[in-house]
Amino acid sequence: MSGPISLEPGGSEQDTLAIRLAGARPPRRRPRWALDDATLAIRLPRSGPDEQAVSELAAELADRIGPAVHPYEVAALLEAEGLSASVISERYGHPNLFSLASALYERVPRSFPEPAPAADPWRRPDTLRCLLRGVLFALPGLAYLLAAPLWDTGGYAPALIVAGLVSWAWGQALGHRAHLRMTAGRREAGRTLLAGSPAGAAVATAVAALPADGGPVTLVAAAQSAYLAAAGVLLVLGRERLLLAALSPLLAGAAVLPWWQPGPVLRAGLPLLALLATLTVTGWVLRGALAVPAAAGATRPRLLWSLPYGLFGLAAGVLVLLEGREEPYAVIVLTLSMGPAEWLLYRYRGLSVAALRATATPTAFLLRSAGILGLCLLAYLAPLLPAALLTGADPVALLLLAAVLWTALLLQAFGAAWPSAGICLTAAGGAGAVVVFHLPPGAALALPLGCGAAALCLSACALWLLGRPAPHA
Repeated sequence: MSGPISLEPGGSEQDTLAIRLAGARPPRRRPRWALDDATLAIRLPRSGPDEQAVSELAAELADRIGPAVHPYEVAALLEAEGLSASVISERYGHPNLFSLASALYERVPRSFPEPAPAADPWRRPDTLRCLLRGVLFALPGLAYLLAAPLWDTGGYAPALIVAGLVSWAWGQALGHRAHLRMTAGRREAGRTLLAGSPAGAAVATAVAALPADGGPVTLVAAAQSAYLAAAGVLLVLGRERLLLAALSPLLAGAAVLPWWQPGPVLRAGLPLLALLATLTVTGWVLRGALAVPAAAGATRPRLLWSLPYGLFGLAAGVLVLLEGREEPYAVIVLTLSMGPAEWLLYRYRGLSVAALRATATPTAFLLRSAGILGLCLLAYLAPLLPAALLTGADPVALLLLAAVLWTALLLQAFGAAWPSAGICLTAAGGAGAVVVFHLPPGAALALPLGCGAAALCLSACALWLLGRPAPHA
């Protein structure tokens, strides 16, 4: 081999070593554009990593490298980005993927961003549905308004009251059991309601027959019990609009009372038509629920789990009855307020979840939870004060009773049913005994004192049980 060895400067050949081939005579110089056809390009090795290129890559991927807890995670990221071994070697000067990943891991400081907050299911309650439920609780009273001239209200009242208390207690327990079965499937809840509702209506009618001595009032109690059972089914299954449509005859009849007095046929026929419509709609809804495929492996909850809900329903019925003896219009106010009360239960849970995310210590959460409880109670009781004044009811007794009912429902919403049932039963038993046996301090103070003590106990239980982060997590 002979001939000069030349290192061509400039252009794309500045890093190549051109080796001239020897010939019989000195070869003619080839043009520059053809030089690559007769040369062997040899890449000069790097002396080390290209720190600038590595820094640029680290800056580009900093948001994804920061949360990594090991260089292997960075290596997986680089591999996902499509960096090949040749690119890592030629562009960044590292021998392999793991070497570059370790360099990037060391350059980027660790940063662990908070995960995105989960969606809060309690943030936006269905306001229209809650208000509609409150109206539906009060609408059946129009039946008594229409049919009042047809019967002796004084003689019929005891049987209807007893039947109503039994139906209320039974409906509360059955509703809780149906909601437990709803977790397994709509068919299972429908079967529970199909078996429990007729049984509850039969029990309430049988109990009402005792004070009625088997007279015609038993038929009225049976109709009342049948309606309460059917309405409970529709409310549990979320078919409030259908129940409102079924009660439209009552609305039509009550709307014309200020201007026109219907005859006995219409006074008796409109409530009967509303009852038949409610029963028909309930049967149709239950048929649809039973048509859903059965859930596999569903277990039946214990009957004892629903007992405290039934006892609370009985105690609440007695307390409302005692209030209604003195102030009948207060019962209407309380009934209508059950819709806003349900809405505030949703808001309490939403505000508690927000407080859980905003506080860092148990003490701070307890203080904020106490503020949330006070705020919700104030929002519930504030509209009742002018309503009590407008109806002429005693505002103290009405507000204390409302506070008892709402706080007890709050505890039940979190599964603390036995404390609320026990406290409400004690208050109802004490106030009822004073009224029945005419004990001092008398009926006028028995209900406010009993409800005041119960409200304090229930509020303390709510702070004790719900002032911890665990029930809201």
